[in-house]
Amino acid sequence: MILRRWTGRIRTADEPGYRDYIAATGGADYRSTPGNLGWQMLFRALGDGTSEVTTLSWWRDLEVIRAFAGEDYQRARYYPEDDRFLLDRPASVDHFSVAEGSLFTD
Repeated sequence: MILRRWTGRIRTADEPGYRDYIAATGGADYRSTPGNLGWQMLFRALGDGTSEVTTLSWWRDLEVIRAFAGEDYQRARYYPEDDRFLLDRPASVDHFSVAEGSLFTD
């Protein structure tokens, strides 16, 4: 299993709108890609009116990630309205081989 992590920054006041926006774009793309095992979005207020946002997604293997992200799978994937929310636009994401653990399900 592979964990894909992306981190960026938004205005703290935009958290609710950004959450809904990502659920409808990135989250929907994750869920519609065969081999995606789940995803989460995390917010951390930085105390200066901005928040760090991280998306974590779990994938069966790198081939599945390539189906989602393209051949240059280490490049971050962005959506049309991202500039409305994002204060920065990191070019890449991180990938981790998951050695052990469990995923929570409903």
